[in-house]
Amino acid sequence: MDSAHVDKRLTDLEIKASLAEDLVDRLNEVVVRQQEQIDLLMREVGRLARRAEPGDDAPVFRSLRDEIPPHY
Repeated sequence: MDSAHVDKRLTDLEIKASLAEDLVDRLNEVVVRQQEQIDLLMREVGRLARRAEPGDDAPVFRSLRDEIPPHY
């Protein structure tokens, strides 16, 4: 192998490593954002579960989306 070929292969590898590092950084950002959303949803579920505890006199929230139309 000549020096030019080795240099080209090394440059190609450096480019691939740089792109892989960028991809890992972007995926990490997505994971962090998703974990924040999961944490928020877990808090909301906990809050809703506390509202729906048996013996609670608070009215139960029902969404119209939960109702099945009569023609079904």
